[in-house]
Order: sequence, then structure tokens, then C-alpha cells
Amino acid sequence: MSSPTPFPFDRLSRRPDVEGPDLVASDAADRLILDESAGLRADAPTGSIVAIGDTHGALALAAAHDGARDVRVHQDALAGERAISRNAEELGLSDRIRVVGLDADAVSDARVVLLRLPRALDALRDVAALVAAHASPDVVVVAGGRLKHMTLAMNDVLGEHFGRIDVSHARQKSRVLFARDPRAGHEPAPAAGREGDLEIRAFGGAFAGARLDNGTRLLIAHLPEDPAGGSPEDPLIDMACGTGAVAAHLATRHPAAYVYASDQSAAAVASARATAAANGVEGRVEVARDDLLAGRPAASASFIALNPPFHSGAALTERLAFRLFADAARVLRPGGELWCVWNSGMRYRGDLERLVGPTRQVARDAKFTVTVSTRR
Repeated sequence: MSSPTPFPFDRLSRRPDVEGPDLVASDAADRLILDESAGLRADAPTGSIVAIGDTHGALALAAAHDGARDVRVHQDALAGERAISRNAEELGLSDRIRVVGLDADAVSDARVVLLRLPRALDALRDVAALVAAHASPDVVVVAGGRLKHMTLAMNDVLGEHFGRIDVSHARQKSRVLFARDPRAGHEPAPAAGREGDLEIRAFGGAFAGARLDNGTRLLIAHLPEDPAGGSPEDPLIDMACGTGAVAAHLATRHPAAYVYASDQSAAAVASARATAAANGVEGRVEVARDDLLAGRPAASASFIALNPPFHSGAALTERLAFRLFADAARVLRPGGELWCVWNSGMRYRGDLERLVGPTRQVARDAKFTVTVSTRR
């Protein structure tokens, strides 16, 4: 049964995720998914509604506001996951939603899946396969996004695991796909790649997939021969580790070193653990899902490597990198070094000087710059 009062989208916040005038907690695609799924949700039994890719809770919380209970919700980014919990508390809906990982239990016996379409087709393929394997046979996936980020290939990917795909009319530059009749479901498995002696593993949605992106390749080629640190108390750190390629490289290149890798993405963390295992270094590589380096004490690290992201969802923003630089500075001990690669057009050198310390260029190619900043 729907609530007599409209859901207060304007009360949703991105916090503690990065905020800004161009970054929103909900948009027209969320509203279209909710409108197109209203009848399905009204008929869904308790505990059978799941929201996936729900960046800050608009889908799950609106469903709960409309009367649904035990709504399962998954968001890959830890900051977004925490924003969902915070928004639920602010709206008095905490007892109606349940934050879950992306696994079989998340979609078991689901009847309605509200999905924000991921931009990466591999991420969509993982979700579709998992839902098809574990949801109810009469599940309907209501998958929506902004038209500028949708492609016909998304229909094809959903068609690999569902027998019927329908398409809504567009509204406010958004559209919804309906997937029914699940088939050929299976557990997601990481893609495998190799660069030189380095094995790379990547679950859907992990940045760059099972290969080295050009920035990471340049960074790895210019990392120091003998970095300071590497003990269990002062490990070499791969910050915002993605698939863990840098962490695995450090552990294989320095066989006595311990490495700590962190990322706020659940898909990245799973990928980095798989990459460490594929290279036989899982015993010396700890991988944590964390916002920045919150789990590391201040002034405790001698070496951090970083390839900072510059997208929050589909939006381009420098704010993510600034947060990463500032927390790297917090964790570095005086004299510790931040080795960073960045798109040269971002012009981060002045920010690194301001937030970390003296910064020098180590390498540069047509697109990327590698710098080392020494903590004051």
C-alpha cells in the first residue's frame, strides 16, 4: 500500500559521500524506476523487494516509505552504503531496510529488483547472473538509468539471463528496462588477465577490469626500487587499490614486504583479494574495504601508492582526490612518501604540495603524470 504522503527526495543526503552542487543524492531515473515499479511493489510479499546500485537510498527508502518491509539494499561504494544508513535513520525507516552485500542471500527469493543500471557491462552481467540464479522464478527486474549512460548492449546483457526484456517510454531523459523469466543464472566469477608476470583478477565494476590502465602501468614502471616500510606494522600501502594490481606488484617485487590495500568499492576489494591469491601473495597482502584509510593510524606509514579516482558515479569531480590526498597526509609519518599518478589535465601538483608536502615529478607521458610528495 502506498503512503498518502510523497517520499521526500529532497531530504536525502550524500553524506558522508563527497558532496557538491553537481553531485545529487537522487535523480529522475530513480523516480522513473519507482513509478514504473509501483504496481509490482504493491503486490510483493514482505522481504521480496531488493534495491541494487541504489547510490544513496532513494529506491529502497522510497519503497519502505510506501509500506514495504525488510527491503534489501546493496550499494558498492562504502560511502554510499553509509549514506543509505544515515538517510534511513533521518527518515525513521531504519527498521524497514537491510543493507546487504552482493551475494546469493541479497537476492534470494526476490520478486522485485530495483536496479540502477551500472555503466560497466561486466557489472550488469554479474548482477543479472546472480539474480537469475537465486531470485524467485517470477522476479521482475526494473532497471533504469539516464539515457546518456544507457546503451543497446545493456538489453543484450540482460537478455543473456532473462527470457523477456521490455522497454519503457523515456521520461526526463531517463528510461527503464524490465527483465522477466530468469534463466542461465550463476555465481559471478572474476575475469582473468595477465600483464608480464602479474596476474590480474576483476569482478564486474572494478576499474579497468582485468588489465592495467595506462596510469597504473606508468606508476608501476616508476615506483622506487627500495621503498621505505614493508613491515607488518608499517606496510606498503596501495590506497584506492582497485583490482589490487599495485599491491600485488609490490608484494611480488619485494618478497619480504607486507602490503595493505584498501578501497571503498566492494567489487574492488573482492577483485584485489582474488588478484593477490592469483599471484600467490595473499599471505602478505591485507585488503580492507574502507573509506579512505580510516582504519590506519595517523603518522604510521612510510609509503603510499595512489591512482586517485576522479568519478563519483557518472559525475566528474576533483573532490574525491582531495579527500584521498588529505587522508594520505594524515597517515604518512614525517618524511613518508606518497607516490601518485594522475591525469595531467587535473593539475594536481599544487594540491599535493598544499595537502601533503614538497612534490616532484618522477615521470610523464602524453596523458599521465607520476609524482612523489614527501610529508612535511
